Amino acid sequence: MILKLALRSVAIRPWRTAVLAAGFGLGIGVMAALLGVGEVIIEQAHAPALRGGGDLVLSSILGPVEHARFVLAHVLGAPELRSRLAAASPNRRATVYLVKPGVSLAIQARAGVPSLEQAVGDPEVAGVQAWTDGAADATWSSPRPEEILRAMDRFHAVPESAPGEPSVFDRTSWAEWLYFNGRSPDGRLRFYLTFLAGPIDASGTRSAVVRLQLDRDGRSENYSAGAIVDAADMLAHAPDLVIAGNRVRLDGSRYRLTLALMREDSRQSPVDSRQSSLASRPSELEGEIVLEAPPGRSLPPGAIHGAHGWVSGYVVPVLSGALHGALRIGSDTVSFEGVSGYHDHNWGFWEGVRWQWGQVASGDLSIVYGRVFPPVGVADPDRIPGVLAVLGPGGPVGLDTDVTIAEHDDRGPRQITVTARGRRLELRLAFSVEESVGTRMGLTRLASGPAMRFLQLGGTYRVTGRVGDRSVDFSARGSAETFRSNP
Repeated sequence: MILKLALRSVAIRPWRTAVLAAGFGLGIGVMAALLGVGEVIIEQAHAPALRGGGDLVLSSILGPVEHARFVLAHVLGAPELRSRLAAASPNRRATVYLVKPGVSLAIQARAGVPSLEQAVGDPEVAGVQAWTDGAADATWSSPRPEEILRAMDRFHAVPESAPGEPSVFDRTSWAEWLYFNGRSPDGRLRFYLTFLAGPIDASGTRSAVVRLQLDRDGRSENYSAGAIVDAADMLAHAPDLVIAGNRVRLDGSRYRLTLALMREDSRQSPVDSRQSSLASRPSELEGEIVLEAPPGRSLPPGAIHGAHGWVSGYVVPVLSGALHGALRIGSDTVSFEGVSGYHDHNWGFWEGVRWQWGQVASGDLSIVYGRVFPPVGVADPDRIPGVLAVLGPGGPVGLDTDVTIAEHDDRGPRQITVTARGRRLELRLAFSVEESVGTRMGLTRLASGPAMRFLQLGGTYRVTGRVGDRSVDFSARGSAETFRSNP
């Protein structure tokens, strides 16, 4: 039947039938050619010899990938990916302007590390013998752990305000600090240590303070010391710091903390005690604590930017590491052998800022979560998400921003519940508060109100859920921080 219809169509309208047949044939031929070309393109796109080829491309929705050196060493260098990775190379694009009288020419430039570009087979440089690694390139091609830690843990210049910019927050509320804590497995020994530097004054100096809160068997003692330090020197050498004889020194993959502190008078505020400690009195607490910084237990720096140049930044160089050393308090010796430690670093403008934060580790997993609440004049606090990150033995294994942090009992939380639901993880952390120490945090006060009360909490986390294909179910001691208004 179909054959009869085709023959009659040819007999009645031969030209139209011929054109239609030719059109169908041409369409089928073009489709076959495109399929063949597409297959070749796909094969070539996976060929390492072509620039931009390979199985993995890293990019950022916010612009350049920040801290790519950390990504190369601790993400692509993680055991799960290292065996599958043939080569990796960072590159950066920018516009270079060539200017002479009457002429301005814009040129698109691309920069990279010569040896890494050649390793991925970039044809642009493959045959250029003169293009070799310089001294600075080695920190990318084969970075040492100390170099990555220093890059993450550096201090930051204070952002300058634009001319005529309205003053919606106090720019003298800038501060930056290195924070360390540690706890024994049974929770009987805990410490919180801060090396803090305030804003830069007109003379180029900064007021700096070291403060230690030491908890032993439920008894809390505070020690501190303060000094005026050179701002440029601190910016150039941090995280190596020296404040009133107290030192932080990054030695390879170890942070060495040398302390010489005075006990704070319970009737004094931390600011008062800092000033009184400037007197030449013998130290009441001395010693050295060493924190190990194992590879893969770091979170790279991140910052929240608001209106008028407001910024709040955070990085965790050591999410979980072993502590060593001891402190001497009179005739007592406090040993830190077998104690687990943590180190993070904060910077930014702090007027009217508060936060929620917590950290716990068990076995080969370390978890940190947090949320920052900026002042209303620079950002909407309700639109700043919480963040939860999980690190495994080889580096980051999960990160989520769909995080809820609920505190129960407004006067002073006795229970905190954290939930995170993402594509790669689903976790619930139930934190039972067993210790709480409150401090007036004058740094975060609003100009129109009193200082808020900063709460440092200790207790036990119950963690359940999954990370990737791994089920998680453990209980471990950990820490948390939050704020409450002063009564």
